[in-house]
Amino acid sequence: MSSTASGKNGTWRNWGGNVAARPAREVAPASVEELRAAVRRAAEDGLRVKAVGTGHSFTSIAATDGVMVRPDLLTGIRRIDRDAMTVTVEAGTPLKRLNLALAREGLSLTNMGDIMEQTVSGATSTGTHGTGRESASIAAQIRGLELVTADGSVLTCSESENPEVFAAARIGLGALGIVTAITFAVEPVFLLTAREEPMPLEKVLAEFDQLWAENEHFEFYWFPHTTSTNTKRNNRSAGPEQPVGGLAGWIEDELLSNGVFQVANWVGRAVPATVPAIARLSSRALSARTYTDIPYKVFTSPRRVRFVEMEYAVPRAALADTLRELKAMVDRSGLRVSFPVEVRTAPADDIALSTASGRDSAYVAVHMFRGTPYQRYFTAAERIFTAHEGRPHWGKVHTGDAEYFAGVYPRFGEFTALRDRLDPQRLFQNDYLRRVLGS
Repeated sequence: MSSTASGKNGTWRNWGGNVAARPAREVAPASVEELRAAVRRAAEDGLRVKAVGTGHSFTSIAATDGVMVRPDLLTGIRRIDRDAMTVTVEAGTPLKRLNLALAREGLSLTNMGDIMEQTVSGATSTGTHGTGRESASIAAQIRGLELVTADGSVLTCSESENPEVFAAARIGLGALGIVTAITFAVEPVFLLTAREEPMPLEKVLAEFDQLWAENEHFEFYWFPHTTSTNTKRNNRSAGPEQPVGGLAGWIEDELLSNGVFQVANWVGRAVPATVPAIARLSSRALSARTYTDIPYKVFTSPRRVRFVEMEYAVPRAALADTLRELKAMVDRSGLRVSFPVEVRTAPADDIALSTASGRDSAYVAVHMFRGTPYQRYFTAAERIFTAHEGRPHWGKVHTGDAEYFAGVYPRFGEFTALRDRLDPQRLFQNDYLRRVLGS
């Protein structure tokens, strides 16, 4: 089975079901050489080129009517360097396979997002992140990149080699070339203790700075139509390992978070008036728990209920105001929102188009169940986020354009100038990149 969500008769669809594309042809190169040939052939045929991973983006960032490159065969670990403490992996490797392979070698990434279905290149190119006081997005853990550029050549970059490309290409949106391999910093595997507990929204907001400062990884979920949140703190631990118990874990992670939640969303979609009552039940169903395990088993969780998502990064200092405005908007609007709002943080980093570029950030993510109209909710939320100079996640629904991004990203011009140099003919262009980067 292909790694990408796909449809019949040559139509490609993303995981969220809200984007479709009909490429002129698909290629699945088995080597960097084959990819270079495919890129040169596309240019000769006057076709644009786009690499697509598992389709986990809700934007049309991977859509193309030209050549769609599938990285299904460009997978696996090239090498582990224990002296430098790095791992080099092929671009199409799913994060899940990377995490499992590293754990077998007694190694781990420092931080990760909450799902691991995506390919390493798809996740990093869109700026996928978890939550962290000191540790940043997956892309911020990159130490080297290899990419095939528009003329079919292979470019390698790091802090010491082609540093101006490295500064941008770690979160390159697919605009600078096709990533073929990534070198990540790794460390010896460690244990994390997770503490999950409900907490009133106002208490979380009032004490947010303290909760952020006292925990290596703090996040919380607020349930709209309620004043309740579920908080999660992950901190390094000396052990011993105490994984989530089999039955208890299944009840929390599968039955409540996926099974019952799926049914609740079906009910909510059919009868929107039931949503606030369901939200109150959901917020009460999750009880406090503590467990200790290796990082990927703590950071990530299964997400089987399909949804559509918008997420913005606002300056961390603006979080409480942003959330209070969001709550007031939902309460006022008559909207029925069945999915919790997720809040995470990241420290400032030095990647040109990272949502945390140059500023300490808080992420606010709003979701709607797949198939439910989301435009009114997302439009109202986006108005609040942009009033705080928010920066949207590149792989999640937003209406931002190049003019807006030039105002909220100090290094936006640096990125577009590099794109002009590496892809002057816009071989890697699509409608999404035309909108967000300009033509």
